[in-house]
Amino acid sequence: MNYISTRGQTERKTFSQIVLMGLAPDGGLMLPESYPQVSATMLANWRNLSYKNLAFEIISLFAPEIPAEDLHDIVSRTYTEDVFGTAEITPVRTLADGIKIQALSNGPTLAFKDMAMQFLGNLFEYVLAKENKQLNILGATSGDTGSAAEYALRGKKGVNVFMLSPEGKMSAFQRAQMFSLQDENIVNIAVKGMFDDCQDIVKAVQNDHSFKDKYHIGTVNSINWGRIVAQVVYYFAGYFRATQNNSERVSFCVPSGNFGNICAGHIAKQMGLPIDRLIVATNENDVLDQFFQTGEYRPRSTAQTYVTSSPSMDISKASNFERFVFDLVGRDSQQIADLWQQVGTGAGFDLGDKLPEIREKYGFVSGKSTHSDRLATIKQVFESDKELIDPHTADGVKVAREVRLPNETIVCLETALAAKFDATIHEAVGEVSIPRPAKLLGLEDLPQRVQIVENDDEIVKQIIRAKLG
Repeated sequence: MNYISTRGQTERKTFSQIVLMGLAPDGGLMLPESYPQVSATMLANWRNLSYKNLAFEIISLFAPEIPAEDLHDIVSRTYTEDVFGTAEITPVRTLADGIKIQALSNGPTLAFKDMAMQFLGNLFEYVLAKENKQLNILGATSGDTGSAAEYALRGKKGVNVFMLSPEGKMSAFQRAQMFSLQDENIVNIAVKGMFDDCQDIVKAVQNDHSFKDKYHIGTVNSINWGRIVAQVVYYFAGYFRATQNNSERVSFCVPSGNFGNICAGHIAKQMGLPIDRLIVATNENDVLDQFFQTGEYRPRSTAQTYVTSSPSMDISKASNFERFVFDLVGRDSQQIADLWQQVGTGAGFDLGDKLPEIREKYGFVSGKSTHSDRLATIKQVFESDKELIDPHTADGVKVAREVRLPNETIVCLETALAAKFDATIHEAVGEVSIPRPAKLLGLEDLPQRVQIVENDDEIVKQIIRAKLG
């Protein structure tokens, strides 16, 4: 299993070599030379496995050089009932209207990012110890990646975390989760701007190769392949929970901002998981919806990106999208380099001629949800099912209901819990009690540590230099 870059100018590497890497040296994203194929026999054997054993089977296909005993140990320490609150890890439930919800948000930070980040934290520690290396994580978050990374990496040997977030754009709960951590290896930096500005700073530092090498800069953003691999696992788990046997097919609806979550679904489908459709749900920042409707990809500037009540999707440049387009254009790395050069100039590109392939071969469709849509969906689910869903999951449920075909089984990925977004929940349903795990009571009252800076990659580099000496 070798890995290549979407831009074609990076030598082949192993899983262990790329797991500490963010962007490839040529500016592209790493992915396998070919996706491992899952046979009917494998699917049958996997159906009744525990989550950790399913994770072992799938991840070992992508990381064959990690000894089986070591990988077993990593996944066994990661996917526990103690960490995720349930033996099933990602249980599937059914709403009154038949839409299914896969709970991915039972981890320590109440967001789906924990599913991959808890694995990545243990994997990083393992790889760094084996290679006697240090790693300094530089990440950007629109709300959930940051806290998931910090909770997974706090106190880990050989790792520091520098996490950028857009100042004032996250919920009070999201800010408190990150900024209240007092661990010495965690550094929070709030940037005056939008999430895309934070992401651009990460990419600028990644592309300063001398700085990146000198300070051992890595990433936990969804461009990190280790995260995508861990996310592939829950598509298989969700499929098995939502079906009686492997002759059935399901569709997945995924609230999407950076395209990492649904990219894992695309890979699961390419591996042979019986997925019918992959439904992309966006909020008012509907660049991806526009692409899947028309074939035009027109990323917006940060000034044109809306601040919404589903803030983790307030993104107008989907950094993982390149992996899917690489497959779509027949893995033509020169075409990818040309297309992303157009993205870099602000022009974007048009692949409208590929729409039949996008829909028929790859199964992608999309829809959009607005503030009033998510309020209405939260209210309706509360009235019909007596449960609260968060605004991002509400975007998914709204779009799933809109595009659902007769007799189609749709699994909506629950990407966060309602407790993280109490203001929006109260706006939708009034002053109800929102369940919150006992260990997170009073979180917003804890002292917070954060540096607020201008939107400038040189300032961020200076903070890293000062910390690392």
